[in-house]
Amino acid sequence: MSRILPVSSDNKVIYEITIQHDFEQLLPQLQKLGLLREQKICIVTDSNVESLYAGKVKELLEHFFEFVCIYTFPAGEENKNLDTVNRLYEYLILNHFYRKDVLLALGGGVVGDMTGFAAATFLRGIDFVQIPTTLLSQVDSSIGGKTGVDFMQYKNMVGAFYMPKLVYMNLSVLCTLPKEQIISGMGEVLKHGLIKDKSYFKWIRSHQNEITRLDQETMEELVYRSCEIKRAVVERDSKEMGERALLNFGHTIGHAVEKLSDFKLYHGECVAIGMAAASYLSFLMHYISKEELKLICETLRSFGFRLTTAKFDPKDVLLATKSDKKMNGSKVRFILLSSVGEACICQDLTDDQIYEAIVSYVLES
Repeated sequence: MSRILPVSSDNKVIYEITIQHDFEQLLPQLQKLGLLREQKICIVTDSNVESLYAGKVKELLEHFFEFVCIYTFPAGEENKNLDTVNRLYEYLILNHFYRKDVLLALGGGVVGDMTGFAAATFLRGIDFVQIPTTLLSQVDSSIGGKTGVDFMQYKNMVGAFYMPKLVYMNLSVLCTLPKEQIISGMGEVLKHGLIKDKSYFKWIRSHQNEITRLDQETMEELVYRSCEIKRAVVERDSKEMGERALLNFGHTIGHAVEKLSDFKLYHGECVAIGMAAASYLSFLMHYISKEELKLICETLRSFGFRLTTAKFDPKDVLLATKSDKKMNGSKVRFILLSSVGEACICQDLTDDQIYEAIVSYVLES
């Protein structure tokens, strides 16, 4: 079984999200885009994914395309930077890639973000396709056209909005992921329910056993519903001028923790910590009840999130939130919950309130 979600802008479909259970439909989907045999294909991947899937994808594409190559860089967030992009530029130049050619991002969020940024900037823009291989990238980072790299210790500080031509998901790859990667992806999944769909949040809770087992039918529904939520938000606000900011629930404190950990913690782990802290702030602002706060934190813990991390100085965490891209002037723009299933933007929080949330929900006692 497969599912297709069209992503539109100004009532025109700009790309499709295709959810499959193998790679067999990738070539037909690329041909559907009108690609020609003589167009060069570069599969961009990392050292973890290369040995698992790059050869298989290359073999499938060589049945049609005359030139298919693989560019591999070392796995890890620490390599999501301009140096790695520069090396990719050089590789493309040496292999005579031109504006009509195509990049394929085969991997998780690091691969997708960086390949998209390279595509947006190489020769002022060439086409690229997302083939996300982690749960987090399937439900979040591959959708919506956000591309970029980290600059020094600042996450995604350099980037561009640049839409892929196709997002192709093979759900069977989830079975090869480490448990920690599945947990990380569930941080973004739970976020979607908390900010946009209370019934989805309830569905996730009621299907926890099937999700833990990676039951393919359940995972298809989970990925599809999360993609639906993000697709709808992106269509209404592609450049994050308003509603799309709600997708940053948990990310302000989450990114601060991620930065202070030198990116040793998974992104989803940090987002979960940030969501717990933001939910506590929502309680402080009298938006949600104590019972709702307890339900949110219990749900996060039940999916394997600790909600606390190593002992950072809370002042350092607070300071790190000030360097977040989501600042508005001197104010930190927080996304809070007005209720379970509905989010809002808040710029009225004091440093004392944020500090209290950090001490209560970030640091181990």
